[in-house]
Amino acid sequence: MAELKADALNLRPGLWPVMLGTAMVVLSYSLLNPVLAVRLQTSGASNTAIGLFAMLPFLSVAALVPLVPKLFARIGTGQAYRAGLLLELIACLGYLFTTDYRIWCVLGLMAGIGAAAAWNATEALIAHNVPPSHRGRLTGMYQTLLGAGMALGPLLPSLMHLDPRQANITAAGGLALGLLITLAPAVTRLKATHDDREPMSLLGAWRFRPTLAWAAVVGGVFEVGLGSITTAYGSQIGFSLAGATSIAGALGLGSFLLQYPMGWLADHTPARRLFAMGAAILALSAVAFSQASHWPALIWICAALWGGVGGALYTLSMIRVAHDFADSSALAGTSAMIAGYTIGGALGPLISGWVFDHLGLGGQGSWLAILALSLLLMQGQRPAPASHAKD
Repeated sequence: MAELKADALNLRPGLWPVMLGTAMVVLSYSLLNPVLAVRLQTSGASNTAIGLFAMLPFLSVAALVPLVPKLFARIGTGQAYRAGLLLELIACLGYLFTTDYRIWCVLGLMAGIGAAAAWNATEALIAHNVPPSHRGRLTGMYQTLLGAGMALGPLLPSLMHLDPRQANITAAGGLALGLLITLAPAVTRLKATHDDREPMSLLGAWRFRPTLAWAAVVGGVFEVGLGSITTAYGSQIGFSLAGATSIAGALGLGSFLLQYPMGWLADHTPARRLFAMGAAILALSAVAFSQASHWPALIWICAALWGGVGGALYTLSMIRVAHDFADSSALAGTSAMIAGYTIGGALGPLISGWVFDHLGLGGQGSWLAILALSLLLMQGQRPAPASHAKD
């Protein structure tokens, strides 16, 4: 542990501000998104409409991921990161001045554009700059930091007695602080690619490691694609604002608790075994969730498992990217995983909203179980040899 702390403290200058800035973004949006979902539900919006709104930022990220490498090459990774945080801050402030659903959708898309730059920059910088011997643990530590933000954010309305407007203002303050932290000059000197290596396309990265990309999709559905719609479900069945948002808090708490242990295991255990274990746990939790009408406590238990194991799938994917793409392009590998994760984050609320409206609680549990089992089945595929990384 002492060796890990020494390595963490000796990371390249500028990497810690990026990690902390991104943690503030996650904290802020983990506070904001459940509150926005409850506002929509109490205003009479359907589960499908809430799911569509929650999908839009992820849709933006997934659509813009292929363009990110060109943006980074043009203005620099650090400058693109800061521009992304600024866009997210502007979108967050916009929710204070209107309740028009259509404008909210535009703001959601704007937040996704900012996230596409900031998120890709953070993951690529970590994958490229973290020492190989401790990639699992240091990546796990970073994801634990994000998990802490995901856990704390939804609990702030209850802990600080915030009404929806105050929660929105608090989230904007967190985003402004994150932007301020990353104004350190060292941030603009960080690199995310090898200058002497041929770049890899996003499709090439997907073809090289399709199982990792699918694990990222599944992780995105479970960790971030279910928070808003499950929070809205809690509000629908009679929970207060604090009670409903605490479901999203359980998701974040699960993510916080599991990321570092999973990173440590990744340094000592075959990745395929860990992916298979995670998929099996998610399938079982989905089946359990279908019985939540008889035992409401299952909502929080399953949410914690979704946040923990879904987040772990993403963490494992990023750890494997740092290893498998070390000789090609960490930016291409991380972009491919982020695209998969955001596709999952976009499809999760949209499909779940439709399923809740038409098939109820049992349908929700069934489709999530099928999704988890698909990842379990994919673990039988053999990865492509390293020579294919140039495709």
